[in-house]
Amino acid sequence: MQHSIERESGLPPFRQFPFPHYTAYSEGWGLYAEVIASELGCYSKPENYFENLASQQFRAARLVVDTGFHYKHWGRDQVVAFLHEHSTFTDFDINSETDRYAAVPAQALSYMVGQLKFMELRKRAQDQLGERFDLRSFHDEMLNGGALPLDVLDMRTDSWIARVKAGAL
Repeated sequence: MQHSIERESGLPPFRQFPFPHYTAYSEGWGLYAEVIASELGCYSKPENYFENLASQQFRAARLVVDTGFHYKHWGRDQVVAFLHEHSTFTDFDINSETDRYAAVPAQALSYMVGQLKFMELRKRAQDQLGERFDLRSFHDEMLNGGALPLDVLDMRTDSWIARVKAGAL
């Protein structure tokens, strides 16, 4: 949905296909969307929610792996062993993810930083707008500008909050 909105937004073509330049935004939105799914009750069966929890567990393990590879200089075998011990994923997935995080430093970190930024911005908007906060309008604002560096998204959100407070929206 996020990428469809970018393509239909009227943004210049170079802004409609930003990947991989703003990974924290793009993938952060994806992780944030999983939070929304939970809030909306999309996990109607316990096994669906279990898959979500297993994915969260794996993402936490990826943060450790990313740091292990690129800061602590872990070897591949150490990473594979860690993922076996701390996830429910298959050997194929573990090997694939091991190679992925070896090749792209800070990828796991950027996903999580993006998710946390979206959650922070939402809380800020809720706190400042109170009853005037509208979740759909907030999401529209987050997506309608296309993928952005997080500091620019932060400023855009503050501007949106000010416009809502002033009654301009």
